[in-house]
This record gives sequence, C-alpha cells and structure tokens, in this order.
Amino acid sequence: MIVYVDQSTVRDGKLDELKEAMSDLVDFVDANEPDILSYDVYFSDDGTRMAVVHTHADSASLAYHMEVAGPKFPPIGEFIDLEAIDVYGRPSEELIHQFEEKASTLGHGHVSIHDRHDGIDRVSVD
Repeated sequence: MIVYVDQSTVRDGKLDELKEAMSDLVDFVDANEPDILSYDVYFSDDGTRMAVVHTHADSASLAYHMEVAGPKFPPIGEFIDLEAIDVYGRPSEELIHQFEEKASTLGHGHVSIHDRHDGIDRVSVD
C-alpha cells in the first residue's frame, strides 16, 4: 500500500476558489479512478493550510492517478504554494520524478519517500 500526502499554504484571498477547485478535483477522481482507495482534502481551522491525502493499493494505482488527474494539477497552482510531498511506501522512480515536477510546478516543495519498516494493515485491497 502507498499513502501520498502533500501539504500546501493557501494563497491570501484564494481559499474559496481553492475549495471549489478541490471539490471539482475530488469529483473527477471519484468518477475516473475506480481503484483509488481514498482521496481526501483537509484544511486547517484558519484556512491557511491544505493537505491532500490519498491511499493506493500499489504503485500502479498511484501512477494511474498521476496520469489521469495530473493535467488537473497546474491550474490549482494559482491558489497554493505546495511545500511538501511525503510518500509512505515505495513508488517507482518515474513516479518520484513526477512528484518532484509537481512540487516545483505548484510551489517550492520537497519530496520525501518513507520506506515501510513494520506494521499491520487491516484494509482489504481485494
């Protein structure tokens, strides 16, 4: 399983537009990515920060997300400054490169990959 988390600062005066754009993106992902396990958008209480968290059964699901939803990301850049992408699990090297491009396109963020050491998962991915 791979968990993807990105964190951004919301540009001043752009919260309402960003919320609308992110709701549209969630609807798009829901309609076009049947294999994604979760796709969630969170805002801080004061509306200055956003986190996007999604879960995939494998690297192929995440690659598909980047291919299908990727063209939807650049317009969101006018509303945010992407600060960090953290990926929990091992994506392909090609995906890591795509994350680095996304981080530089939407902000000045860095990409961190976290390899799984140990744990349990009670999520069925059948």
